[in-house]
Amino acid sequence: QVQIVESGGGFVQPGGSLRLSCAASGSIPKIYNMEWYRQQAPGHQRGLVAIITDRGNTSYADSVKGRFTISRNNAENTLYLEMNNLKPDDTAVYYCWIDVVGRTYWGKGIQVTVSS
Repeated sequence: QVQIVESGGGFVQPGGSLRLSCAASGSIPKIYNMEWYRQQAPGHQRGLVAIITDRGNTSYADSVKGRFTISRNNAENTLYLEMNNLKPDDTAVYYCWIDVVGRTYWGKGIQVTVSS
């Protein structure tokens, strides 16, 4: 079984920065893609924010390009999301998703609130 713990969320003013972390533990032979999603309101669909492959290739939603950076530490099975120049529209619950050799896992989500 795999456990996921997300951290780093909170409240920030517009223009501020936050760094999210997602630490995976348990039976993990290898992690393929690691991804961040967000749900901006209850009942809304989770939207893809960023992807990083096991080779380090990255992809971003247009709304966060140039402001967010996804990265990973393979030795520690940890995923990061550096978020800069945050806007009120970035307010959401952020979820980590990982692919462990074909089995996928979601984190429980962490709240990010951007407001003045």
